[in-house]
Amino acid sequence: MSPFGTASDLFAGNVKDLQISILFLTLAILIFLVLMFFLSNIIMAKKRVFLVDFACYKPPEPLSCSRTFIMDKARKSGRFSEMTLDFMQKMMERSGIGDSSYLPEGLIMEPSNISLREALRETRSVMFGAVREVLQKTGLHGSDIKILIVNCCVFCVSPSLSTMIVNEFKFRHDVISYNLQGMGCSAGLAAIGLAKSLLQVHSNSYALVLSTENICHGMYEGDDRSMILINCLFRVGGAAVLLSNRLSSRSAVKYELIHTVKTQTANSDRSYNCIIRKEDEDGETGISISKDLLAVAKRTIEINVISLGGLILPLMEQLKYAINNLIRYFHVTDITPYNPNFKKAIDHICSHVGAKPVLDDMQKNLRLTDLYMEASRMTLYRFGNTSSSSVWYELAYIEAKGRMKKGDRVWQIAFGSGFKCNSVIWRAIRSIKPEQKNPWSAEIGGYPVCHSVPGLFPYYFERPEKVVP
Repeated sequence: MSPFGTASDLFAGNVKDLQISILFLTLAILIFLVLMFFLSNIIMAKKRVFLVDFACYKPPEPLSCSRTFIMDKARKSGRFSEMTLDFMQKMMERSGIGDSSYLPEGLIMEPSNISLREALRETRSVMFGAVREVLQKTGLHGSDIKILIVNCCVFCVSPSLSTMIVNEFKFRHDVISYNLQGMGCSAGLAAIGLAKSLLQVHSNSYALVLSTENICHGMYEGDDRSMILINCLFRVGGAAVLLSNRLSSRSAVKYELIHTVKTQTANSDRSYNCIIRKEDEDGETGISISKDLLAVAKRTIEINVISLGGLILPLMEQLKYAINNLIRYFHVTDITPYNPNFKKAIDHICSHVGAKPVLDDMQKNLRLTDLYMEASRMTLYRFGNTSSSSVWYELAYIEAKGRMKKGDRVWQIAFGSGFKCNSVIWRAIRSIKPEQKNPWSAEIGGYPVCHSVPGLFPYYFERPEKVVP
């Protein structure tokens, strides 16, 4: 008999050793996977970006002006022909803007004054007012801010707008500051995307985004109808948004940043030239808007929405959209394009107000109910087109109405020159109670309005309690 035992004994021993080895290997793999899971969660947690709070600037009431006042000022100026004045009147009536939006003091005084001094006074009032309010709401100081991003399309000064804020609020000497210009009404959400990228690099930091536009400097004094639309639509406004990736601030934050999607079609000459700043035949500088605007906007927004849909839409909606596209691509049968139901993925939408036709197309193409569009239409009516800050007045409206509940998803979408479209998705960390420091708080009970002026709204607004999305 072999001193090493029989062959079967040796085989049994080897099998047992193999089983033990496999068991230890399995345990090691499981432990490794668990450690990787927790490590990835820690890493991802550091990359999460939150919206702590925001503030929208509300100008003093003496700067409030009606459409009649604006038209009277235009007539008295003597700069515009009767044909241009008639065009302005029609645009004002169809714009969706009410009689309580705001102009800068330089345009309200008699005679109007659009000097650099007045433009600077307007910008300082808006920027400093919004920043001061958001710092007061959060209990922070300028020295707490690590990242500062300011966007304003047409107003370029030296020192820059971001430097003005650093000086006024005594930001730290190593603050990372950026000044975004020439990017149109979509720049505010582009700035949010930039802040997100910076916060993923700079841990334990606060980022402040300031979005505004200068009305004095953007005012057109010529007689070209393609450039006069800016005078009819744009109004004073601005918003300061505080973001953070700090672990210590998460108990007080309002929203978590979920997605940012950016789209640009400037490689097309048609898109590039549809909104452009230039001189008219008489040398007057202004922003020209071509007849291609709506078609260009529709195409760019569609690309952006398709990209966003792949991130947020339920699988069934994505399948319906894909099957519809395949059927139409291979000409299987003649069917209409399928518009996915975004109401299954979002609870609130804040669309750049632009003008009434833009909001009408947005509502039609996305199959949104009146309630979904209420914040956008009421912001346009009350504050006019405040450019890149308009989406924040809309979010403030939703909060003032007490409609923001824990877990709600908010879609902000803005578009402008270039042509560019940016989307941002937020998730509410908690239910947001109406607060006093809100541009709507003193008058929210009067909204939504019911208006009987033909052409101002496509429908009568009902009270939100009666409207079911």
